[in-house]
Amino acid sequence: MLKKVLTGKIHQATITQCNLDYVGSITIDEDLLRATGMLANEFVNIADLDNGARFETYVIKGEAGSGIIGINGAAAHLVNQGDRVIIFSMAMLDSKELEGHTSKVVICDGENRIEQHLEYPTSLDETLSPIPTV
Repeated sequence: MLKKVLTGKIHQATITQCNLDYVGSITIDEDLLRATGMLANEFVNIADLDNGARFETYVIKGEAGSGIIGINGAAAHLVNQGDRVIIFSMAMLDSKELEGHTSKVVICDGENRIEQHLEYPTSLDETLSPIPTV
């Protein structure tokens, strides 16, 4: 049996640009992608903390250190520049892959720099709650 689990999350990122004329996707600073294990062309879900909108699109790698979080194409109608969002990736894992699995999470500051690293163990063991990482 496969379980759908969180693999990476970028929390409280700020939308830096919206581009209706691009064919679609979300552009994310490469530093944030590396920290969460997200990849270019990977599908991600986005939840807007300011207006409640939720949507799915694929990732385009943005310049490292730029702080870019850009919503492109039709999804640009769902958010506004300055909105705070949660971006999360998932995977279908079998029971063997679930053993020892942790999700990589970053919390962003207002400039989309990494303020905090966390790991969320895929376990019901209460002693394994979110673990800060360096």
